[in-house]
Amino acid sequence: MASEFHRNLSPAAVRVRGLSRAFGPRRVIDNLDLTIRPGEFVALLGASGCGKSTLLRILGDLDPEFAGDVTVPARRAIAFQAPRLMPWKRVWRNVVLGLPGRPDRMLADRALAEVGIGHRADVWPKVLSGGEAQRVALARALVRGPDLLLLDEPFAALDALTRIRAQALVAELWQRRGCAVLLVTHDVEEALLLADRVLVMKDGVIAHHEHISLPRPRDVAAPDFARRRGVLLDWLGVRH
Repeated sequence: MASEFHRNLSPAAVRVRGLSRAFGPRRVIDNLDLTIRPGEFVALLGASGCGKSTLLRILGDLDPEFAGDVTVPARRAIAFQAPRLMPWKRVWRNVVLGLPGRPDRMLADRALAEVGIGHRADVWPKVLSGGEAQRVALARALVRGPDLLLLDEPFAALDALTRIRAQALVAELWQRRGCAVLLVTHDVEEALLLADRVLVMKDGVIAHHEHISLPRPRDVAAPDFARRRGVLLDWLGVRH
């Protein structure tokens, strides 16, 4: 498949034009266009199998088998639903795993402190709670100083209370860091709580854009919040 993948040398918006990705005869992404502005928080909704995670993997340079033109910042990081920590490495070493040069303890400590678990730097991953493990995964992403942070359902496996705390943490980190964020999620409420713009992916393309101008922090009981939730549920084919 003919593809062009560009890494910008300075912080820049994501730019995708004519993106297509097929698995055998099934085309998951079909001539998709997408732009994300620098510092923008975008949430991506859609039914299972609609291509959300495939798009995220392409933007993360984890799937080269696509057609189209993709431009992303040179510095980007990705966090998945599963934290994917190496059980034989202590937490701080997991944070700096894959960075060039010798493992930098001070860099790891700063990132862990930023996500609120600096006191867990020397433990083994097996003793972490689910929420703590996800914070380590976020620290591992942030330590790379990304201009684009890609999040693939990072809260899906967390219990309700831990999920609320993790959402608040991501919102705080985004406001502090100012990087662009693309969050893939199945949770309409989560998308509305966090994002500047919510996209609905359907039939391999972005079928709907919803700009969210609600003040932060957002109130799920507010009438406009409920109205927007209804619009998005309609696009997802869910009765409300």
